[in-house]
Amino acid sequence: MNRLKLLLLQILVMVVALAIWHVISNYPIFGDVKTIRFFFSTPIDVLARTWKQLTGTEIYWHLGITLTETVLAFVIGSAAGIFFGFAFARNALLAAVFDPYIKAANALPRVVLAPIFALWFGLGIWSKVALGFTLVFFIVFFNVYQGVKEVSPTVLANARMLGMNERQLFRHVYWPSALTWMFSSLHTSVGFALVGAVVGEYLGSSAGLGYKIHEAESVFDVTGVFSGMLILALFVILIDSLVTMVENRLLVWRPGQSSTTT
Repeated sequence: MNRLKLLLLQILVMVVALAIWHVISNYPIFGDVKTIRFFFSTPIDVLARTWKQLTGTEIYWHLGITLTETVLAFVIGSAAGIFFGFAFARNALLAAVFDPYIKAANALPRVVLAPIFALWFGLGIWSKVALGFTLVFFIVFFNVYQGVKEVSPTVLANARMLGMNERQLFRHVYWPSALTWMFSSLHTSVGFALVGAVVGEYLGSSAGLGYKIHEAESVFDVTGVFSGMLILALFVILIDSLVTMVENRLLVWRPGQSSTTT
């Protein structure tokens, strides 16, 4: 699909959603307008509050803290997931021994871990980083593990017949196979790193976007809550765009990325 056409369709979806929200919050279609505004605010009020915050300075202090927590959780969790994903995929005994423990740890509700991390690491950024780490790690780990396991046995056998050593196999066979899986997981884990940071701030913090949302919620400021959620959404889109840029630079070997001549 043409990129401009796709962008116009995406904008159209947003405009229709805002129009429906505006109509519901300004006309008594589903009941009293004041009641509806109490629970949902209005798109104009939310956009005005968001603009006011973005043109101020306070929100960037909170945004910087959340960004720091998100980036740390994303980088540390992704690095650990890639390392252990490769290690477990290349060592069947290691994977078999730790399999039940990995599954049990992944099944733990992350919200339950938040108070424990707050007790261990305090109410600073590291308790939020730890919570985000637990969300990012398992996503990246399972994808990298599966990407390495998906290597074609025929390709692997041919590479060994050509005399490739383990280092060359890693660079030319295993790593390219895992890249697509890895980047698909990174798109998801960016959002989860942010979720971990915001949830941690929401449960116990004195700064950050999660703290701002909790502060607005505690005084029934629905406009402030939706404004904070909108800023979070813009934040995620920006980070995901950066991940996409890196992906497009690294995955140049994908079909369709370069023309071939026969």
